[in-house]
Amino acid sequence: MSLFDLKGRVALVTGGNGGIGLGMARGMAEAGAAVAIAGRNTAKSEAAAAELAELGVKTAVVSGDVTDEVQCRKMVEEAVTRLGRLDILVNNAGINIRKPAQELALAEWKEVLDTNLTSAFVCSQAAYPAMKQAGGGKIVNIGSMTSYFGASYAAPYATSKGGIVQLTKSLALAWAADNVQVNAILPGWFETELTDSAREQVPGLYERVLARIPAARWAKPEDIAGTAIWLASPASDYVTGIAVPVDGGYTSTL
Repeated sequence: MSLFDLKGRVALVTGGNGGIGLGMARGMAEAGAAVAIAGRNTAKSEAAAAELAELGVKTAVVSGDVTDEVQCRKMVEEAVTRLGRLDILVNNAGINIRKPAQELALAEWKEVLDTNLTSAFVCSQAAYPAMKQAGGGKIVNIGSMTSYFGASYAAPYATSKGGIVQLTKSLALAWAADNVQVNAILPGWFETELTDSAREQVPGLYERVLARIPAARWAKPEDIAGTAIWLASPASDYVTGIAVPVDGGYTSTL
């Protein structure tokens, strides 16, 4: 359907070289978008970009650290320069540090907040002029189940993801008049490198989570692609300021 067609659009996905980031980048490429992948691991990003290029779309790798404001803005500028415009920004870069709250160092707290939340603000702010000039754009922020629920072993992560929802609403209100829609996706439990380490560090986590998921399985990265395409496409032009769980029913279960 043309409503979901992304041909002629350019997307920038932070943390797009693996996990759900690559799942969303691949989905947008399949829908016809040119894709810039931002990440610190250049070799990994180049491999991901080469995979997407096989789908017949233009790709670019923009390397940098999203916790550095200058590098963050430079990545957005480079994506615009190399691919000609910027229509879609996916703020997906994220980390987690799992420790009891009383053992967290302030530097660890700041590292998670800077990576997961502050970078989403800085990248969005950097992308706004290009989107306004193009007559509109789409920003998709990646939250988490911990946007709803607390996490005793991951206080800074949960705090950052709760903040993502409020940032999404605030930017949606700020930029609605410029035809920039800002929405969030709240992924449930996905099988990725990030959650591989969680399953190692938190005994019994996989089994407890699985027992609560009505879909009876953990998600795979491709399960998030459809929602990302919808929020990046003309199909969602009248949708802004929302947070969509992609969780197999997890948040609906007692």
